[in-house]
Amino acid sequence: MGAEQMAGSNGSRPQPGPAGAANGGTDRGLDRVDRSILRLLQQDGRASIRSVAERVHVSRANAYARIARMMEDGVIRGFTARVDHERAGQGACAYVTLKIVQNSWRTVREQLLELPGVAHIALVGGEFDVLMLVHTADNRALRELVLGSIQSIPEVLSTQTLLVFEETDRVPPA
Repeated sequence: MGAEQMAGSNGSRPQPGPAGAANGGTDRGLDRVDRSILRLLQQDGRASIRSVAERVHVSRANAYARIARMMEDGVIRGFTARVDHERAGQGACAYVTLKIVQNSWRTVREQLLELPGVAHIALVGGEFDVLMLVHTADNRALRELVLGSIQSIPEVLSTQTLLVFEETDRVPPA
């Protein structure tokens, strides 16, 4: 049985939200079980369907259908490994703020995504326009990334680098 068939057989499935929702009108809302499944998958993205189903007290078919629906709706965007960057040879980490030319966000974002070590990019409001998290092998590579690559983008007006001394990822509680 496919995910679409299973999803259709779930009688307690939340109803679609208003048309034009952020994800194209398919927002169905999340109930308590969906949020529990998300929390478990954030803790362990490799958890089996059986394990997830047992821990949230639903059938395997129900757990599978809910995960498939959340993936289809874009709530779950993918699965990834949490990396210890220092052990992976990326001992330097920094937040880099950028001031950019007005209305150049899309162009700048595409160029930043091409750079090595970029972990996160956000368009933000406030005294700067872009906030980036970067990981590099060492401070020399960080310097080259900021001074050589980022500052050479024509739409980047200025940067500020905030060196990270220690970082901790928050894992949702069980």
